[in-house]
Amino acid sequence: MRDTPFAVRCKTVRLGAAMAITAAALVPGAQADMQSGDHNGGRPAMNRLPSFVVASSLRTTSYDGMSDDLLTAGLGKTGLAGAQPAIGNPAAPTAAELRRLAIWSNYRALVDMSVNGGYGRFWGPNVDLYGNDTLGEGKIAGAEYLAYADDGSGRQNVSLLVQVPTSFDPANPCIVTATSSGSRGVYGAISAAGEWGLKRGCAVAYTDKGSGNGAHELMTDAVTLIDGLTANAATAGRTSLFTANVPAGALAAYNQKYPNRYAFKHAHSQQNPEADWGKDTLEAVQFAYWVLNQQFGPRVDASNRGVRYAPGDITTIAASVSNGGGAALAAAEQDPGKWITAVVVGEPQINVRMPGDAQVREGGQRIAEAGKPLADYMTLANLLQPCAALADAATGAPYLTALPVASTTAIREARCASLAAAGYVHGGDTQAQANDALARLHAAGYEADSDLLQAPMWDSQAVPAVAVTYANAYMRASVVDNLCGFSFGTTNASTGAAGVAPAVSPMLTVFGLGNGVPPTNGVSLVYNVTPPGGADHRLATPDASFAGAVCLRTLWTNRDPRMRQSVQAISVNANLHGKPAIIVQGRSDALVPINHASRAYLAANSEREGSRSQLSLYEVMNGQHFDAFLGVPGFDNHFVPVHYYNLEALNLMWNHLKNGTPLPPSQVIRTIPRGGSAGAAPALSVSNLPSIVANPGSNAIQVRDGVVNVPH
Repeated sequence: MRDTPFAVRCKTVRLGAAMAITAAALVPGAQADMQSGDHNGGRPAMNRLPSFVVASSLRTTSYDGMSDDLLTAGLGKTGLAGAQPAIGNPAAPTAAELRRLAIWSNYRALVDMSVNGGYGRFWGPNVDLYGNDTLGEGKIAGAEYLAYADDGSGRQNVSLLVQVPTSFDPANPCIVTATSSGSRGVYGAISAAGEWGLKRGCAVAYTDKGSGNGAHELMTDAVTLIDGLTANAATAGRTSLFTANVPAGALAAYNQKYPNRYAFKHAHSQQNPEADWGKDTLEAVQFAYWVLNQQFGPRVDASNRGVRYAPGDITTIAASVSNGGGAALAAAEQDPGKWITAVVVGEPQINVRMPGDAQVREGGQRIAEAGKPLADYMTLANLLQPCAALADAATGAPYLTALPVASTTAIREARCASLAAAGYVHGGDTQAQANDALARLHAAGYEADSDLLQAPMWDSQAVPAVAVTYANAYMRASVVDNLCGFSFGTTNASTGAAGVAPAVSPMLTVFGLGNGVPPTNGVSLVYNVTPPGGADHRLATPDASFAGAVCLRTLWTNRDPRMRQSVQAISVNANLHGKPAIIVQGRSDALVPINHASRAYLAANSEREGSRSQLSLYEVMNGQHFDAFLGVPGFDNHFVPVHYYNLEALNLMWNHLKNGTPLPPSQVIRTIPRGGSAGAAPALSVSNLPSIVANPGSNAIQVRDGVVNVPH
């Protein structure tokens, strides 16, 4: 590992197997506590590194809270809101520079950073737990422990990270999980859950859940390492975050036919990592226990610490958003009460095994398609959204496309025509076809509240990227399979042509700036079938690679056994074993529709836990999946931040756990959009954001015997 530029104030130590259990000695202020209970003839039990942790990968870094810190990487509140941090030598970024990029980009990816949004006023490093601007730049001193979890093969290499702030109180210990959202790297939920946990004085347990920014540049054989640095795949060996499992001959042939392509861990590990997201989160918690015992456990001898905290001794909230939220729920289901105390998640991407009699109703009307898995609804959306964007009800939608407006309109019209010719939609003209496409999305469980978001979800490439990545993961496809004709590669910015050699390899900064699901950091989603050599999937054919989208869809509808087996492996039962839990989600979510996620989970939980259930759902009107988009014209005046309610939910759960304050029941929160014109919405204020209340009255969500009824 390269030296950090803060050698005076920050100390990084790599620990081998022999040194692994002495990490606490490296952390300023770590005190032996000889008051721990005896476990072995008057001596405390030895604090042993969990067997799943790769001891040789373990490293510890201390941050002084001035030159560098846990929350902002030394940038502070001002720097997080500022320009992308510079790299001293762009051809050879250091691990510390990549960490700073990762924290900067991941923090901004999950919250609204716009001037008139809530950053710096309702959330942000400067805002305390009570919503007051009291923390200045908000830098937080403490220690970080980073390591791989693996099964011994060197092919899983799940990143685990534990942050322990200096404000941690050993007498009142707490842990907050921050499993990465999306397919992001290990810092992927730093603003969603990490910030709240650090301000609370809790240790924060992160994991990239086996997806992360593991990338493999196939032409050069470069791979990423645990700290973001790159190395040759053969040299990296088992220290690689991810190396594609492709024989040398097959790789050479692939590179010749499809130059400048990339493999990504979530899509191409061939391990269906989503099946282990709950386990990964639990292992992050267990790693945090080891860390806290290393820092605060009693001395056994000169080199070793004992166990101060046994399983269940630490208040632990499983928290995160999106995929990280789904992972937290899965972890709580897998834990009968040993590690996790409570759950608070936002907009969880979760695949629920719905009991046969479970129902979701809205205004008394049953949602027929509630509880469908992502493999179903995402491939349908990828097929229909480009056409549905032209529907009458979607007029005025905000667009995030990088394509010229004329090209966008032509693509949508061509997609409608292809859908109609194949019988997926009906209508004698483009407008009728678009209206039918949107109606089919409604019938498939998408809320009318999300109509304005059908266009930007596809134009931003969120839906196509997820559809391709997850299909590869579920099919356990190799990168050389080109599943349904798709690959990941660099493209010409003007023409979309694939196969161009990048001026600067995206590998150098993919750890810091990538999100784990192309298109990302200069790597595009490519359709290889046509034209020769492939092109950006939006430009490869007039109808935006329609045949590839149909192929992805039929993997599900034709019941491919590999797809079905993988989806079965990731499905959950919604049994939280009586743990207090809160789910927050926006009704307008067009990426993870609420009928397939939170509402379905609540219904299944009600059936399976019955009177033992302590789960509340807070459904946010005018809330959607990407708070970071709230600075985009058309998002700013129509939608409100769900993150605000995630923070409120965490505070409610804390008060429940520490003071016995009852959790408010499930309810709809009727927010008020900021209004104004697109791009010029007035500043967000408390008048837009009514609180979660103890007595919701007519806004209560009724839950009983597997039936959820949500008021309009």
